[in-house]
Amino acid sequence: MTTTSTGATRSAATGPHTPSRPTTRRDHVTEVRPLTALDGRPLSLVRVHGRHPPTRGPVLVAHGAGVRAELFRPPLPRTFVDALIDEGWDVWLFNWRASIDLPPTPWTLDQAAAHDHPAAVAHVLAATGADRLKAVVHCQGSTSFMMALAAGLLPEVDTVVSNAVSLHPVVPGLSTFKIARLAPLIAHALPAISPRWGDRPDGVLSRLLVTFVRATHPECRNTVCRMVSFTYGTGWPALWSHANLDEATHDWIRGEFADVPMTFFAQMNRCIRAGHLVSVDRTTGLPRSSVDRPPRTDARIVLLAGEQNRCFLPESQQRTFDFLQRHRPGRDSLHLLPGYGHLDVFLGRRAATDTYPLILKELAT
Repeated sequence: MTTTSTGATRSAATGPHTPSRPTTRRDHVTEVRPLTALDGRPLSLVRVHGRHPPTRGPVLVAHGAGVRAELFRPPLPRTFVDALIDEGWDVWLFNWRASIDLPPTPWTLDQAAAHDHPAAVAHVLAATGADRLKAVVHCQGSTSFMMALAAGLLPEVDTVVSNAVSLHPVVPGLSTFKIARLAPLIAHALPAISPRWGDRPDGVLSRLLVTFVRATHPECRNTVCRMVSFTYGTGWPALWSHANLDEATHDWIRGEFADVPMTFFAQMNRCIRAGHLVSVDRTTGLPRSSVDRPPRTDARIVLLAGEQNRCFLPESQQRTFDFLQRHRPGRDSLHLLPGYGHLDVFLGRRAATDTYPLILKELAT
């Protein structure tokens, strides 16, 4: 590792400690637990064990928008879940209200922050008997979790590893245009947008949108992949490098993306314009701004940023790191990941040796 002039750590991690036979998907013992959010919305937690009981405490893992908890178990020889299990962690994958495994609904980050994450933390602690837990959160699972954390709603969390974006969303210029100008036009006609339309269009408007994306995103033959890039960022592709995905994973993503409500894009547009997360749902009791006061948490926060991220620029995590440094210098950390973008941090063919070890090290610190 070398330290850059920004105060971040540019990370090239060493391999994790693993048992004589590493865990694979066939070793997983999976238990799905229904959960009710504090406002009554149905959620679920997926507890995953390996061949042996966990020797460490619970880790809550949260996905982004329009995907699901299964995102962390792609068809790789070694997944992030495998790595957590082999390090002894008690793994809890969280399907919050943005999950495609739940009934689709309009949602905001505020609702997830106020109602979903506190419910999940309380359930995991009650189920395990632990009094503290750690979390690995990605994208909008991260923004909503960090809203809750900064507001003081998650006092039992002692470590958070946040990938891609936290309190300060910064996006490429074309993404700013799309979310400010194009998204409102789509919202007048459609309640949600779905990358899954690349394989299964749903009506005339979705077919027209897919036709447009096929014409403007020629980077591969996987139309769901191309729709993902249009939906979530600026790039060809936007969420990963094709060189980082093996063929099986690139095909597997066809089933892992679906509806993202336009209510989310409306809120993210306001956050991007403000330069930080802002509350839009006054019924949740969250502060208007997530950064107008010191964060109300003693959790150590670890920020990850793929240097090639074209969904949220690395500057997003840099700004959050600078904010944290102003209020609690030396407590938190930022790692820039060369050769990685947004989701290939977890889905990349070499992530087991490039990125997982860093996350595991930070969780164990």
